[in-house]
Amino acid sequence: MKKLLTALLLAPALALASGATLHLDKAPDVQGDKAALQSGAKTFINYCMNCHGLSYARYNRLTELGLSEQQVKDNLLFTAEKIGEPMRVAARPAEQKQWFGAAPPDLSLIARSRASEAGSGADWLYTYLRSFYRDDKRPTGWNNTVFENVGMPHVLWESQGQRILNKDHKLELAVPGTLSAAAYDKQVAELVGFLVWVAEPGAAFRKQLGFGVLGFLVVLFAVAYPMKKAYWKDVR
Repeated sequence: MKKLLTALLLAPALALASGATLHLDKAPDVQGDKAALQSGAKTFINYCMNCHGLSYARYNRLTELGLSEQQVKDNLLFTAEKIGEPMRVAARPAEQKQWFGAAPPDLSLIARSRASEAGSGADWLYTYLRSFYRDDKRPTGWNNTVFENVGMPHVLWESQGQRILNKDHKLELAVPGTLSAAAYDKQVAELVGFLVWVAEPGAAFRKQLGFGVLGFLVVLFAVAYPMKKAYWKDVR
């Protein structure tokens, strides 16, 4: 009985250990750079929003990135009529399911849902968007080393170029893109940064508030501890 219980307790750990180790590159943190986040928003709307929506975000929140309402209306408001509407795709989910076999997922919380023991959701997205390669066996002509047999095509291939998986199972560039490797990494970092911001626009304020609360508690302790000693000094 003891052996059975031990085996049951260790089974999840053994299963995890037997799985392939996923290596994720560290995503650059651009949350304090509004220009980078604006660029990421532009990339998302131009390349990703044909299929993926951000239903939990509204267009008017983009003004928090330093854009005016008029700039949003003129340059980014493509799938809605009013700036207060959610950032949904123009196609209906039923139509997308008919076209693609399954409706592409909403990406409002993708930067949080992809977090794992291998790294943050931002790390996963950053690595994933830089790991596409040509695969003629796939319906879209593309595959991914992070997400094997992925159904999504490489929408940024013109920027990155076309890569292949060589005989050593390493990615190598076969056809150059319009951007250098460093410039493409920067474009992806900005896109990922925007998705991180969308998942929790109030994250910066939450962190600032947390430090403020900790500071208040330190000050409170500095005042309360001498008072406690004064009140209890005659108690034995």
